[in-house]
Amino acid sequence: MRYRQLAPGIDVSEVGFGNWTVTTGWWGDYTREESLRLHREAFDHGITFFDTSDAYAEGYAEEVLGEAIAPIRDEVVIATKFGYDITSDHERVGQQERAHRTDVAYISQRLDDSLKRLGVETIDFYQLHNPRMAHIDADDLWAFLEDAKEAGKIRAYGVALGPKIGWLEEGVHAMRTRDVHGMQMIFNMLEQSPGKELLEVAEETGRTMIVRVPHSSGMLEGNLTADHVFPKNDHRRHRPRSWLIEGVQKVATLDFLTEDGAGTGMTLGQAALKWVLSHDRCVTTLPNIYGSDQIAEFAAAPDKRDLTPEELDRVQALYDDNFGVVPEGLPDTDKVNGGVGS
Repeated sequence: MRYRQLAPGIDVSEVGFGNWTVTTGWWGDYTREESLRLHREAFDHGITFFDTSDAYAEGYAEEVLGEAIAPIRDEVVIATKFGYDITSDHERVGQQERAHRTDVAYISQRLDDSLKRLGVETIDFYQLHNPRMAHIDADDLWAFLEDAKEAGKIRAYGVALGPKIGWLEEGVHAMRTRDVHGMQMIFNMLEQSPGKELLEVAEETGRTMIVRVPHSSGMLEGNLTADHVFPKNDHRRHRPRSWLIEGVQKVATLDFLTEDGAGTGMTLGQAALKWVLSHDRCVTTLPNIYGSDQIAEFAAAPDKRDLTPEELDRVQALYDDNFGVVPEGLPDTDKVNGGVGS
């Protein structure tokens, strides 16, 4: 494992563990014991960065993380998120987004609740969860974060963009107008925009980036086929069939990243992480970890060879040509950029 600086005094493993996959039921069902075991396996493989949110199963994910890292608190970096109303009894339908709530009185209580659930005195990295422009313009909210930092309740703070890919304007505005230490975004070989544009601003402003969905929702693990059927409790089941069919075609063009006659190559999943980490402002990645095999494979990625300039250029050329794939319903002359959705 290798480590990079997220914020002053905060070093993180290049591969982190986002625990939404094993606590929310959107990537399969896990018992509490199974979730705890996977957290601890991740640490045993050198992973020291753990990311969660108070909105993941109404605080359950924070509780699990807190229990898992209790014996090793001083050896890990904890990131959580805030900004959604998790106390409302409004019934949500499917993957419908929650309502935000960011008044200072509410956020102050949520911070204290997160500290209690995590079993810690300080949260290392506190992130505004999927904000809209109005939240970034809320001076009282950002003043509160500074106060919380001064009080020792948080060490650094930032923004997690979402819920889906996009949010360029919000990300740029936050980096240029607020003293954010880092930002979380979706970025991978198949979905490069607006990540590339955000990275340019990160370079300009000196911000660091946390990258989630580096495998494009599992597509870049290289294990999916055009006839794959997702389980009922897998959120990808709700994607249009074209997402799967076109994604598999795109992945087929990336075989050159795993070809190595000497036997010292890497899996596509590892190459996808190395591609993200080839961008200097990207300090850590949050692959979707849902089993022991993923932990072992992904945690080994940083120690694999770096992608060559020629390989990086070839990936870019493929992306610029939509990997040679014509979206369903469009003639050859109407090819468009972009990867699969998230």
